[in-house]
Amino acid sequence: MAFEEQYSEWIARHLASRQGERARRLEEGHGHAESLFVEKVWWPSFWSLDHLHPEYEVNDFKDGYRYLDFAYIRSGLLLAVEIDGYGPHLRNISRLQFSDHCRRQNDLILDGWMVLRFTYDDVKESPRYCQQTLQQFMGRWLGEGKLVQEIDYVEKEIIRLFLRTGRPLTPGDICRHMRVENKTARKWLRQMADKNWLEPARGSERIRSYQLSMEGKRFVI
Repeated sequence: MAFEEQYSEWIARHLASRQGERARRLEEGHGHAESLFVEKVWWPSFWSLDHLHPEYEVNDFKDGYRYLDFAYIRSGLLLAVEIDGYGPHLRNISRLQFSDHCRRQNDLILDGWMVLRFTYDDVKESPRYCQQTLQQFMGRWLGEGKLVQEIDYVEKEIIRLFLRTGRPLTPGDICRHMRVENKTARKWLRQMADKNWLEPARGSERIRSYQLSMEGKRFVI
């Protein structure tokens, strides 16, 4: 299914499950920066919008409510993702507002949330950096996810290495990480490519490096 169709269904599903202020916030608060993040960063990273919640409501320390740009909730993990724009409202922020902004993040962490922040400029101009940051985070915190447990130890470790580094890997990288000979590393990589978890990143007749395929990226989703 194409991104546009998946995205429309995702928004519609969340709107249908909300009422009142929560629905209004999604309709008005999920703007250009947020939709660009989903299109340019999240979707190319994982090819899935499962477990990702836009404009997610949380309690704040003042007994009120605040809204996260995105919340990813999965397997005991609470990840808040915020997209920060450098607009007049941020440049002209008061000391009181700045203090409130910092307290908000502290409260999230105390409540068990992990927090990742991306600037709008990075989302627009450097989406690959944002993708790698997310993939490395998921590789660290969701390495024991259900799907990963269904594969053997060697494959699990190799997938974790791909997710942590966020770049294509060579047989030499696998040799150093797993402490095996080059012949063994190449065999493992070919087997994982045969399962459609990896795909060539460089080379055609003689493959020099591999990267996670669309199917391989789903191991953290």
